[in-house]
Amino acid sequence: MSDLLTLLEVGAPVAALGGGGAYLRAKHPAAFWCTAGLPLSTARLLGTYGSTMESCGLTVQPSRLRALLVQATTRREVRPVPPRRGLIRPTSTGMRLRLRLAPGQEPADVAASAERLRHAWGVHAVYVTEVKPGVVELRLVGFDVLRKVRMPRKVEGGLLKVPVALREDATAYVRDYRAVPHQLTLGATLSGKSMFLRHLVAGLARQPVALVGIDCKRGVELAPFAPRLSALATDPGQAAELLPVLVRLMEDRYDLIKGRQGIAPDAPDEEITSDIWGLPESERPVPVVVVVDEVAELFMVATRKDEERRDEMVTQLIRLAQLGRAAGIYLEVCGQRFGAELGKGATMLRAQLTGRVCHRVNDEASAKMALGDIAPEAVIAACGIAPERPGLAVAGDTSGGWSRIRTPYLSLADAAAVCTASADLVPDVPALDRFRPVVPAGPCDSAIPLVKPLPATG
Repeated sequence: MSDLLTLLEVGAPVAALGGGGAYLRAKHPAAFWCTAGLPLSTARLLGTYGSTMESCGLTVQPSRLRALLVQATTRREVRPVPPRRGLIRPTSTGMRLRLRLAPGQEPADVAASAERLRHAWGVHAVYVTEVKPGVVELRLVGFDVLRKVRMPRKVEGGLLKVPVALREDATAYVRDYRAVPHQLTLGATLSGKSMFLRHLVAGLARQPVALVGIDCKRGVELAPFAPRLSALATDPGQAAELLPVLVRLMEDRYDLIKGRQGIAPDAPDEEITSDIWGLPESERPVPVVVVVDEVAELFMVATRKDEERRDEMVTQLIRLAQLGRAAGIYLEVCGQRFGAELGKGATMLRAQLTGRVCHRVNDEASAKMALGDIAPEAVIAACGIAPERPGLAVAGDTSGGWSRIRTPYLSLADAAAVCTASADLVPDVPALDRFRPVVPAGPCDSAIPLVKPLPATG
């Protein structure tokens, strides 16, 4: 009986500790990683590093000098040598370490063994990046950071750089318009595309940038941001009037560049290799970001007159995508569906959109249109996004790289409040004045009494 009581006294705290650890791991994975996951994974890595590298085929035969020294000093069997390991640097989501590759190895060899390293060291994922020739960095992620998104505290910012989501390797996905001028963002209803757009507009609203919106859903997506918008078109008719103005604005900026650099006025725009960033800051025009929501609405036609207008709008969009970067005009094209069946010019427009973000879509053809020319694996990943994980997307560019990202929650009211607070940052672009949205007056802070109060009596 006493042995049973002793067993219960010892087992109860152990069971409680195990249950608490399981609860912490399920509900608060970041706290579990910092308290238990990090020490355990570090111990596994240090204890099994050599054998793991050997089983993954990442070891090489030692040099002849090293082999002679080992035999002369220890008389042990000469074993293959793993890559030299640097210091382990723990983070709030995992840990990092650098490896110096042996002669004859390449980063692709380590990347091919990432899944084996993940299982050997008990982490959620392992990502490999090249630091410099001969040195790679392993980023070990301890848990699924996309399940509950928390953006990093320190994110590289700057003009036309907006952190909008979190990558699966726990780094921030930054939308950099200087590096990726134009982007195509697709997503079905309730996929999180609108949340992505809110973060984008709210981030740009705090910067000296002109925001132009084309929202053919009667403005329901972009109208709440009207205080910060320099122009807004809410139907195809208004878009048909706005796009030629943007093209003329682009041409005027090319003339400004020609005049400043002494280029002949009759030189074609395609031959100008410089851009507005080469101009002095006092003469540099303000950057313009054009957000097109539901781009398919611009392609839809019902009559022959609409078809002619459609062709003109698509041609102007393609011109902006081809030539707008040097003039400081950038496109953010969004939609639920995008495919060649939209009509003439759809494929040509897509070819000019370097960045690609694909949320959950309703058909494989849309995923292929967004990511098919980047990597087949990206299409498969996009088609596997579950409906219960809104905001999850696959981001890539025409360089071939891609990764999973997820946008944190941002309410429409909070995004609109940022735009309202930044209304004084709307730049002066006279060409867009007639398209400036009318902002209704806000409600009164206090209610106005409708009954005349009685006079005070002494």
